[in-house]
Amino acid sequence: MNFFDSHAHYDDDAFNEDREELLSSLQNKGITHVVNVGADIASTKRTIELCEQYDFIYGAAGIHPEAADHVSKNDLDWLKEQYQNPKIVAIGEIGLDYYWKEVEPSIQKEIFSAQLEFSKEANLPVIIHSREASKDTLTMLQLFHKNSHLNGVIHCYSYSKETAREYLEMGFSFGIGGVISFSNAKKLKEAVEYIPIENILLETDCPYLAPVPYRGKRNSSLYLPEIGKELALIKKMDYEEAMSIIYENTLRFYKIGRK
Repeated sequence: MNFFDSHAHYDDDAFNEDREELLSSLQNKGITHVVNVGADIASTKRTIELCEQYDFIYGAAGIHPEAADHVSKNDLDWLKEQYQNPKIVAIGEIGLDYYWKEVEPSIQKEIFSAQLEFSKEANLPVIIHSREASKDTLTMLQLFHKNSHLNGVIHCYSYSKETAREYLEMGFSFGIGGVISFSNAKKLKEAVEYIPIENILLETDCPYLAPVPYRGKRNSSLYLPEIGKELALIKKMDYEEAMSIIYENTLRFYKIGRK
């Protein structure tokens, strides 16, 4: 059985001690592809380095909302250039985050909007981060989608099935990770039950959000099967069938051909 980690952060310091050993072990464990996701200019540069080092790692280049207050025009121009790299398969992670309240919403929206515009020029999907900003995120994406086709995934989806319906109308996908295994994730489980399997991607967001029984520990792509088993239970589907569909979904979403 094959797995595709649609959202990881292997450039994070949490992997400094054993990054090469861990990454070198993934393919033997059935993890055939990983998309490492940038959050600012520095992490995007590290992502590109990982893409160059490992054939099976692809990248996303973007500015996370928490980094939106120290972005220059030169930074945005540099990002645009990276979308010509064939190993960069998405724009992200981008979006809005009102949880920490450190970056003014107006600044977040400005950088978010600029990066949405990049998706038109580069013809790449977007990876959307949205935390406690459901209404504004949805409104901005709906307005953009009216004027331009937008292919995207809501990373670490955490909203209701009613909100999921709005995203499904735009053809969006949903990144589902370790939170699906948490006992207090009732709203997410209801949403996953509702979302068609064809619109679901598996992700870890590692090193964060490890699934049960590893909750609280460092996450990695090796835990994708635990996420997949919980998802298949909620969908009342055969595990292998569900994983096969999600694997194909992810290859198609990122426009990556089979090897």
